[in-house]
Amino acid sequence: MSTRPSVVLNGHDLTIADIIAIGIGDKQVAFDPAALERCRASRLFLEEEVAARRVIYGVNTSFGPMCNKIIDDNEIEALQVNLIRSHAAGLGDPLEAYIAQAILAVRLNTLVKGYSGVRLELLELMQAMINRGVAPYVPECGSVGASGDLIHLAHVALAIIGEGKAYHQGVLKSAAEALAAEGLKPLRLSFKEGIALMNGTSAMTAIAAFALYGANKLLRLSCVTAAFAIEIFGGIDDAFDEDLHRVKPHPGQLEIAATIRHLYHGSRNITLRSEMHELIRKQKTEGRVYETSINVQDVYSIRCTPQVLAPVIEAIEAAVRTVEIEANSSNDNPIIIPEKQKVIHGGNFHGQSIGFAMDMLCMAISTLCNLSERRLNKLLDKNLNEGLPEFLIPGTLGLTMGFMGAQYLATSTTAENRQLAGPVSTNTISCNASNQDVVSMGTVAARKAFRSVSNAKHVLTLEVLADMQSLSFRNAERLGGGTRRVYDLLLRDFTVYDNERVFHDDLVKFRKLLFSSQYFDDLAVYWS
Repeated sequence: MSTRPSVVLNGHDLTIADIIAIGIGDKQVAFDPAALERCRASRLFLEEEVAARRVIYGVNTSFGPMCNKIIDDNEIEALQVNLIRSHAAGLGDPLEAYIAQAILAVRLNTLVKGYSGVRLELLELMQAMINRGVAPYVPECGSVGASGDLIHLAHVALAIIGEGKAYHQGVLKSAAEALAAEGLKPLRLSFKEGIALMNGTSAMTAIAAFALYGANKLLRLSCVTAAFAIEIFGGIDDAFDEDLHRVKPHPGQLEIAATIRHLYHGSRNITLRSEMHELIRKQKTEGRVYETSINVQDVYSIRCTPQVLAPVIEAIEAAVRTVEIEANSSNDNPIIIPEKQKVIHGGNFHGQSIGFAMDMLCMAISTLCNLSERRLNKLLDKNLNEGLPEFLIPGTLGLTMGFMGAQYLATSTTAENRQLAGPVSTNTISCNASNQDVVSMGTVAARKAFRSVSNAKHVLTLEVLADMQSLSFRNAERLGGGTRRVYDLLLRDFTVYDNERVFHDDLVKFRKLLFSSQYFDDLAVYWS
């Protein structure tokens, strides 16, 4: 018996945090009994409609532009299997097993809403696969995101019927072997169940959930590196003053400014407004009227951080809402509503909402990268870094290169993320004999966002290492309360780079440390 906590699926309140936890195996799934009752009612009504010989798309008709072809009663189960086999046509590298597991969970949650007309046996097998670590093999390429993720979800359905491949506890096997290893038997699908598995947005939604999970980590870390930058360069607190941001009250701007302000609170590196005016007054009395040694304003990559990150945090929050709505939606076709005695044909499988959200997320992450890369450049350039060693490396001039080579990583991945910020959800291409004449490319957008987040992790990892290297030349005792706590935490694993190590190894170590842990999941702990 597993001791993992359960996420109770009811089709209404699955969160991104739940999706991640199920995908990586931290949680298992259970069913809300009331949801199962809705599913029973939906199936019973569908069975009655089929017995009454009602014409229902995908149940006793073929698919797409062939929907005018009526299927004989004795072939309606074969129809479902034929759909799966023909559409399991993906190529490319497989999605990670944890993402495939999350796709299975999101699809199960949508079916549990009770509007798809599937049998409980299907729901129970999907639950068992999730809880016992059997994840479908799903190639990454194929979906246009219009009639849902047909190709991706066909590969999911293929594992359910014991065909194709699946991961069992992370090991790739034939699906039949993976199921048998857990004492599970492939399911012979009944009418409606193949299309119910395939017609929907569960692949793009699960991928989007992981992209957003990473994006939130990046955003929190970006606040930390912004606070470090102010400390390193001895900035002026004006740019983060609460009254300044209240007169331009974008919610994200207020939140970012407050977070950074809390992090550096108590710093003796930062010039307070009152101190600045006093120093300038003193310099004037000494005769230096036309020039002051006080840097009245920092560069935009420091000073404008709240304004630049405002739409970033707002875009992430909007995308979270969109993805969680989608994860708890019935995105099947047709929809079965037994209490109203209705079978409704429509287009809930269309992924435009996810496509838009993921394109927006790519823009947000590219913007975040722009800030990080420019701050990094300021740290490394001797003409800009205000007394820090050139490329942050002390020693024999020219013999050691320090962070010179590593900067190319940040520059190249930032450039790539700018390219990924171009929208794909507007790039509709008619297909399916022009039946699907407007498509969302939602899964392409989600995959693009996932890659953009991964790239940004490279950039932020390097900025953190550069911050720590820079602070080795400053007096850490002067750091603010929050920045000092973060510094002390990172210092446990940080060693000043001396050109004696391969830089790649430091990057790998810190990337894992920063993004595979709970370091910054709650920044408030660093100033409480």
